[in-house]
Amino acid sequence: MKKIITYGTYDLLHYGHINLLQRAKALGDYLIVALSTDEFNWNSKQKKCYFTYEQRKRLLEAVRYVDLVIPEENWEQKISDVKEFKVDTFVMGDDWTGKFDFLKDYCEVVYLPRTPEISTTQIKKDLK
Repeated sequence: MKKIITYGTYDLLHYGHINLLQRAKALGDYLIVALSTDEFNWNSKQKKCYFTYEQRKRLLEAVRYVDLVIPEENWEQKISDVKEFKVDTFVMGDDWTGKFDFLKDYCEVVYLPRTPEISTTQIKKDLK
């Protein structure tokens, strides 16, 4: 079984997120999503989410491409997650290209193109 992992906040889940999850799942058999906790988002990313961690987790668990949702509590946990879950491929959007190449010692690293016309940041700006 080929395992894939991706990371993100997934606030205001939209079709760009679904596109990424679908393409990530297509690279293997089992998709793990490491979902940023509320504390991590606020303390490390200075992001305030509209939905709580538990709400975002429930939304992701309802997406058919997602097999498991785990908490992302810090930037440093990626190597231990890859080892613990025996991950074959790490996937992120191409806006992160090069940032996670250090994981190539542990698994394949793939940067997928983002859906260009949508982002949570833009949705929040438009709603203001």
